[in-house]
Amino acid sequence: MSTFSEFTKGIWKENPILVIVLGMCPTLACTANAKNALGLGLATMFVLVGSNMVVSLVRSVIPKKVRIPCYIVIIATFVTIVELLMKAWAPPTLNQALGIFVPLIAVNCIVLGRAEAFASKNGLIASAADGLGMGLGFTLALVALGCVREFLCGGSLFTVKMIPGWDTQFMLMSFAPGAFFALGCFLAGMNWLNMRKAKKAGLKLEVPLQLDCRHCNICKMHLED
Repeated sequence: MSTFSEFTKGIWKENPILVIVLGMCPTLACTANAKNALGLGLATMFVLVGSNMVVSLVRSVIPKKVRIPCYIVIIATFVTIVELLMKAWAPPTLNQALGIFVPLIAVNCIVLGRAEAFASKNGLIASAADGLGMGLGFTLALVALGCVREFLCGGSLFTVKMIPGWDTQFMLMSFAPGAFFALGCFLAGMNWLNMRKAKKAGLKLEVPLQLDCRHCNICKMHLED
């Protein structure tokens, strides 16, 4: 696969949020507005690119039995760097809004997953492209979700009022239930687009296991009762 393909796959085909469905905790918690979503997305992208490159460089000297702890140390180093940079240069309101979710990038399954599944098996350029593509896909999905929630809540985008007469806020979209509802609509739209594309190509698209109830036994349990 070419470097360009490694970069683009994370934006759509293997989008961390809309396809692989990873990193749900920060996705739901930090997308109440587009500005917070953009800040978290860029921070995660920085960690992804940096950790992927370092893991790729040292993959041949890390013993297999301790590779995961070593990857976590590398990731935590870049998280510390981005946290210090944000405290120095980012607006205080952004730091306060993101709070604990910046340090928690260190245990984000997207970052560790790319280090283990890709960077540990590929070269420097390909790993950097993979991290950049996955980070960009994560950021775009976060910003899109943040824009929808912020606009539906108060008619604004990036804290700029788009509809001046919108005085009463739709507070549901700023809380967890609104986040689940908005994300569900995004996932449904993504599935519909992929199914339509597959149908035009004469293929049948199977929805990923984690996006439907095929792996759930609740209905079966009720029938047995």
